Amino acid sequence: MQQRLLHVGCGGDTIPAWLSQYDEIRLDIDPRHSPDIVGSMTDLGDIGQFDVVFSSHSLEHLSPHEVPVALSEFMRVLLPNGAVIMFVPDLEGIEATEGVVMQSPAGPIAGLDLIYGYRKMLKDHPYMAHKTGFVKKTLHAVLLDAGFSKVIVQRLEHHALFGVAQK
Repeated sequence: MQQRLLHVGCGGDTIPAWLSQYDEIRLDIDPRHSPDIVGSMTDLGDIGQFDVVFSSHSLEHLSPHEVPVALSEFMRVLLPNGAVIMFVPDLEGIEATEGVVMQSPAGPIAGLDLIYGYRKMLKDHPYMAHKTGFVKKTLHAVLLDAGFSKVIVQRLEHHALFGVAQK
């Protein structure tokens, strides 16, 4: 039986090729993205269990008090020894200015965009607003506080953090 991966906050994105061995189940709060499951990462309901929960640039869309709730839901739907794999913006050294800090396929990204969400998209996609932020130390801490073990958080280029943790 093929292992299952829950792609939380999938948007219009596909999983990276290095995760293609998993059977992907897509979850998003916005039905315009045609996910397999329309729902919130803070209440995953009765969706079964998964070997991996993958979340790429979605956790920052929650308010700070909702982050532990979502991580608890990730933990709940993971099989024993399952893993969470996530990417979030890295706010270390970011200033709330119009200064461009990186180029993306969507266009230039300023410090304000990393902090509050890509402003060019917010009018039509209000779920894209950033409500919380992370640096390496805080992402590591919230994963540990949620009960995950073997937590690894790495800073990547383009102001991103990569986190992986085991149930």
